[in-house]
Amino acid sequence: MSTAGGERLPDLLPAWSDAFHRADLPAPPVLAGIPMSAEWAFGDRRGRGVTVAVIDSGIDPTHPMVGSVEQYVSVEKDDDAEDGIRFVDGPHDDLYGHGTACAGIIRTLAPEVRLVSLRVLGPDLKGSATTFAHALDWCIEHDVQIANMSLSTSSERFLETFYDLVDQAAYRRLLLVSAMNNERKTTIPSEFAGVFSVACCPGDDRERFLFNSNGPAEWGAPGIDVEVAWTGGSTIVATGNSFAAPVIAGHLARLVATHPRITPWQARTVMAAMSANSPARATDG
Repeated sequence: MSTAGGERLPDLLPAWSDAFHRADLPAPPVLAGIPMSAEWAFGDRRGRGVTVAVIDSGIDPTHPMVGSVEQYVSVEKDDDAEDGIRFVDGPHDDLYGHGTACAGIIRTLAPEVRLVSLRVLGPDLKGSATTFAHALDWCIEHDVQIANMSLSTSSERFLETFYDLVDQAAYRRLLLVSAMNNERKTTIPSEFAGVFSVACCPGDDRERFLFNSNGPAEWGAPGIDVEVAWTGGSTIVATGNSFAAPVIAGHLARLVATHPRITPWQARTVMAAMSANSPARATDG
């Protein structure tokens, strides 16, 4: 595979990432008369007090790259419970390492966020779309400000369910960050316009992200051969859109801490202006 400029791209990029590796990635439009800067957008870059939920396999709070976890909720199937789902409050382990990796990335970018672990994935990193949907609904009902979803479902029978949840989130000022699937297949809710859909871009500088107005992956962030937190206090080098999504979640936490009442559509505008391929950011320094 080659770019418009002729240079060769890696053959095994995660799906949807190729747009961010091309020299002809379009720049976002410049909004004339709006004096935005990185300092104005992100303030002290601490993410102070912003509640960020990681819907995943759990979070290990003892990992040095993670720190404290504010709340734990395990979302589990239970045939005897109302709606067939039960919510189990209380500390839980990360059953795989994936959620800890995402939490560590968010914490690195926004060290003063309030992390919430919503566990929906098991030790095989699999779960049900039903528990996923209920976890997202929990975020809406509990005033979470940002939800990182480094998971998706390809089951189209859940389209309407997630459409409704994404709409509810928008009007509750809940910013949804969702990784695209690493394979080219249906990716719900990542393909919806109401979420910050993320795939991998080149490099390992997490301060740098890209905007893609053509979608379906709207945002590009580092996620190829990156070092991430893992189980047992360890780190691994990993590749996947899963590890690009929490980069965007971390930047959004900075933004929300600085502008607490910002709406999802306003956040999208500011983030586009702050992207590395924005002409406005190029002049900002």
